[in-house]
Amino acid sequence: MPDSEGWTPSAGEGLVTIVWLVPILVWVAALIFAAIAVWRARPVNWAIVADKGLRYLFFFPLGLQGLWAFAGHVFLPEEAAASIGWAPSPFQYEVGVANLGLALGSFYAAFSGFQARAAMAVAAACFLVGAGIGHLQDIVEEGNFAPGNAGPIMITDFLTPIVILVLLLATPRRRAEARLPAGVAVAQPPLARQIEPALAPKAPQAPQTKADPKPPAATRIEDELETARKAMRKALQKGSK
Repeated sequence: MPDSEGWTPSAGEGLVTIVWLVPILVWVAALIFAAIAVWRARPVNWAIVADKGLRYLFFFPLGLQGLWAFAGHVFLPEEAAASIGWAPSPFQYEVGVANLGLALGSFYAAFSGFQARAAMAVAAACFLVGAGIGHLQDIVEEGNFAPGNAGPIMITDFLTPIVILVLLLATPRRRAEARLPAGVAVAQPPLARQIEPALAPKAPQAPQTKADPKPPAATRIEDELETARKAMRKALQKGSK
């Protein structure tokens, strides 16, 4: 429950500074590291920008900030609760462990592919957007402007998952396209062209000598295969017209 006595502007300036700075610093770190990674990966295209941006958003604002939230709620519950303007609660342990899971999953997703990142993005969005809505309700209903409730943490609760989901939606799904310059797509031949070599008639073979005659069963199988090839070639020709 909100605790009107839990935080006042004079209640621990060091704590206020930390609660304000951490969400900002992890975002600044993510942007700096992503910019360096993009610059080193020249030539640059959108796929590289999205990939590097996602990697460091998962690593810093979700990963490191999640570890920070875990440590605060589990090991410093009174201070963490005071920074939010709430009274200490046993539920803080559960919130802390949930942040730990979010952090570890985000570290894994940072260096994984699209599917792992999409799964973690959905989980993080549910948790963080829900927390952000709770902060807004507390501001409106209780007038709680504590730094852990109305400060940068509330903004990043919405900003981080939204940016990650937008980058994921704009990320090319195929790694082969990500390695190509911008605007170059991977061309795939039509299905008919892919199977034509297998249906092409075989080159005539030298006649069999009497000393090495073909078994009757092998001859029948080859005749049946050749008949099937001709039928499939006719079907493909009709379909292409």
